[in-house]
Amino acid sequence: MSVNLTLLTVMGALYACGIYLLLERSLTRVLLGLMLLANATNLLILATGGYAGLAPFYTKDTAAGDYSDPLPQALILTSIVISFAVTAFMLGIIYRTWVLARQDDIQDDAEDRRVAETPSFDAEDDAVIPVETSEFPLVDGGTDAPETVQVGGRLMPAADAAAEEQHGSRNATLNQERGSK
Repeated sequence: MSVNLTLLTVMGALYACGIYLLLERSLTRVLLGLMLLANATNLLILATGGYAGLAPFYTKDTAAGDYSDPLPQALILTSIVISFAVTAFMLGIIYRTWVLARQDDIQDDAEDRRVAETPSFDAEDDAVIPVETSEFPLVDGGTDAPETVQVGGRLMPAADAAAEEQHGSRNATLNQERGSK
């Protein structure tokens, strides 16, 4: 199998122009870039499909290698349908932007600039968090476990505080006046 150099050159030019147009601020140019990328992808699938062969109808006289593979054609048809849907969606967005703002360019706003200027290190998010963050430490009965902990201004046995953290705790009593724990 030999490579068709003309087809590869056209495909490379379509990919290059499509990516260049995607980087523009105009929605119309972004749409054209998407269309060029879709067409370049169709050419890529066509080039990888191999040479044209016989129709994929089975006869006993034809060798298996002589048939044409229908999968690349089906993939290209699927790609055409998807690119048509994306084109229709982008045309709707372009039309709505034109009706609302009478411009085709996407502008930076203040929030975009603020996010771009923030440093990558955030002292709050990137701080070292201790292993135990609960005010009720879970007691495992080890020798270094505290006997009492301070909870809401009063001292409480650590075993009771740990039991409060467990699912289905029965340490709280029902308040008869309010009907809550």
